[in-house]
Parts: sequence; C-alpha cells; structure tokens
Amino acid sequence: MDAETLQSWIGRTEVQIDTVTPGPARALAATLDQNPDDFTARAPLPPLWLWLYFLPVVRASGVGPDGHPQRGGFLPPITLPRRMWAGSRCQFLGTARIGDELTKVSTIAKVSAKTGRSGEMVFVTVRHAYSRGGAGLMEEEQDIVYMPIPEKFSPPEPVAVTDCPWTERVAIDPVLLFRFSALTFNGHRIHYDRTYAMDTEKYPGLVVHGPLQAILLMEAARRWQPGRQPASYTFRGLRPLFDFDAVSVCGRTNDMGGLDLFTANGDGAAGMQANLGWAAA
Repeated sequence: MDAETLQSWIGRTEVQIDTVTPGPARALAATLDQNPDDFTARAPLPPLWLWLYFLPVVRASGVGPDGHPQRGGFLPPITLPRRMWAGSRCQFLGTARIGDELTKVSTIAKVSAKTGRSGEMVFVTVRHAYSRGGAGLMEEEQDIVYMPIPEKFSPPEPVAVTDCPWTERVAIDPVLLFRFSALTFNGHRIHYDRTYAMDTEKYPGLVVHGPLQAILLMEAARRWQPGRQPASYTFRGLRPLFDFDAVSVCGRTNDMGGLDLFTANGDGAAGMQANLGWAAA
C-alpha cells in the first residue's frame, strides 16, 4: 500500500461492549496453575486479563491462511505476510471485576513504514481505552508489525539478561500455547501448528505468544512484591521464544522503584523486556 493510503487509516475508531464473565478468567487461572475458584462474582480481574475479552469473533470464511482474520476492516489491509504483536504501553486506572459490563474504544493512532534487517516493515499503533460506566480502567497503546517471511530463521542478536535477583522457571509446552490461543481466540498458526510454523513461517518450533509472556511477567511481579498495584507497564519483544526453550522469568528493582522484567531462554537471552511502575501506596 502507498503511504497516502496507509495514512488514511489513522483516526479510525471501533467501539465494543463486553461483560467480564467468570469463564475466561477461571480458564486462564487454570492454565497458569492458579486457583480458578478465586474468580467468582465481583472478584477483581488481574492486570492485563482484560485481553481475555472483546475478542475478534470472525467467521471461518473470514480467516486468512495464517489463522488471523483476513486483512482489511478496522486494521489496514497490509499485504506483508507476517503479523506480530511487537509490544504495548499500558496505564492502569482502575480495577475491573467479574460481572462488570465494560466498553472498549480502539483507535488507529499511527501507521508507519520502514526498512529493517528483515526488509520492508509496516508498524500500526492502536490505542485501546477500557472503561466501566465512563470511568477509565486501562489505556493501552499496542504496536503491531507486518513484515516479510524470511527464507530461513535468522533471530536478532541475543541480549543477555543479567543482574536479576528474582528468577523463576516457567514450564512452556504445546498445551499451554494451545490453551492460551484458545482463550484469546488467536488463530495464528505459529502457536499450535508446528508444520505451518516451521515450513511456512520458517520458525524452528512453536512460538510463545507475546501477550502470554507479558502476563507471565506481570504475574511473577505480583508474587515477588505482593499487595502492590501496577500503575504502568510497557513491554516489547526482543527475540522469539519457542516451546522447546527452557524459559524463565526474571526481574530486578530499578532506580524509579519499579521493576525491570525479562523472559529468557536457557542460554540467558532475553525474549521480552518489560518495565512495571507501581502505584503510590
């Protein structure tokens, strides 16, 4: 698409209404080996778990060959074949609870094209605002990147994770990836279809979802410093993680009193980098 056509998508808005039912929260809790019985009526929804709601329900005839919805509609119809959630910047303003009826307003904020080591890329930034009765709960800027599929897998140079006093191993396997795909209605085949992931998109295995890594880091932070409420959270993917990796989540306190967080593979290379800022006590 030419630059003028891409820019014409800026400002497009989509409004959705959904109810925070207990089923998705209970299922994610079970998937993360937490107690699903904690999520009864009026129970608070953990940070980022709003991603379980407002899902893009697309008929089977509207799904593309990669498992994503076909290009076009709210997002611009960019033809580059690989699409990924590159990162987000979140602000937490309130707490959603089981049973709440919520509104989500999504707006295309930015569309830009550039050339990187993988060739031509297009970045789309979408702003999401979640609210209950007009009161804001979470605001997010989400970056989506479109790029070509390479002839062979060539990961970015590794970034070593060091100086983390908190480290936990995370059991990553195809069942976890399948369950998270199902819970988020994410049909992207790189997360559950090994043949497609390796033969078509040239990955060496099943890819660990970016939002799953973001949630794993947030949940670890809440265990390391219990009782605190997040105010801000940013994350970006540095390098893919796969189902065969020995994955860990790591963290350290930063100069602002928040946490620098990382997922890492068995070689200590960062998969995702995140920063969490706590609300004032």
